[in-house]
Amino acid sequence: MPDPLILTNDLRKVYATDEVETSALNGVSLAIDPGEFVAIMGPSGCGKSTLLNLLGMLDRPTTGSYVLAGEEVGNLPERERAKHRRGRLGFVFQSFNLIDELTVFENVELPLLYLKASKAERKERTEAALDRVGMAHRRSHTPQQLSGGQQQRVAIARAVVAGPSLILADEPTGNLDSKNGAAVMDLLAELNAAGTTIAMVTHSPSDAEYAQRVVNLFDGRVVSEHVMAGEIHPPDPSTKGAMPESA
Repeated sequence: MPDPLILTNDLRKVYATDEVETSALNGVSLAIDPGEFVAIMGPSGCGKSTLLNLLGMLDRPTTGSYVLAGEEVGNLPERERAKHRRGRLGFVFQSFNLIDELTVFENVELPLLYLKASKAERKERTEAALDRVGMAHRRSHTPQQLSGGQQQRVAIARAVVAGPSLILADEPTGNLDSKNGAAVMDLLAELNAAGTTIAMVTHSPSDAEYAQRVVNLFDGRVVSEHVMAGEIHPPDPSTKGAMPESA
C-alpha cells in the first residue's frame, strides 16, 4: 500500500488569551491515503474547521506532528508553508473567499500566477477550469455580480486550476440551495474519481455520503470513523461536472 498522503499524530491546538485557554483539538491522529475522499463530521465547535486549517497549513498546531506527502510540515514558518500550499493544495470554503476587486477570470488565474506559469498556460488552464464548472460566460464579471451558487463555481475552478493532489473543502455546500449543492458534490466526486484526494468538513449527512470514509470528531478528538458502504454517487458523465445556472 502507498504511504498516507496525510498523517497526523497527537495533533493539538490551544487558543490562549490572558484569561483563558481553549483547546480546539485534543490529540487528533489521522491518516488519509492518496485518492481517498474523507468527510469530517461532528457538532459545531468540535474542532472540524480547526483541523482543516491545520491540514491546509493555514495555521500551526500547538503540539503534535503533521506529515504531508512524507514531509513534516506542521510547524514550518509561514513562508515555507506557503510554498507547500502552492500547486499542491486546493481550498473550497463555505464563504467562497473570492477577491472582490478581481474578475472571475483573474480570481481563477491567481494560483497560476503564484506558480509563475506562462501567460499562455494561465489562459489555457483558467479557461478550461471555468468551462468545466460552467462559468466561462462570466469570465469578465466580478464576484459581486454573481449569485452564491455562481461564486462557489468560481471557487471550485480556482481550487482545481493548478491540478492539486489534495482539495480541502470546508462546508462547500453550506451557502447553496439543494440543486447547486448537489452539483458541487458531483463535481468533487468527479475530481476524486480522477485521483484527487479530498478532505471535507460537513454537517450534511447527504454530502457525507459522497465520501468513502467518515471521521467523527467530538470535543477535539476523533471518536469514531467508518467506511461508507455502497457506490459513492458517481457523477453523471453527460454533465462532466457542469453546474446549474440557477442560484
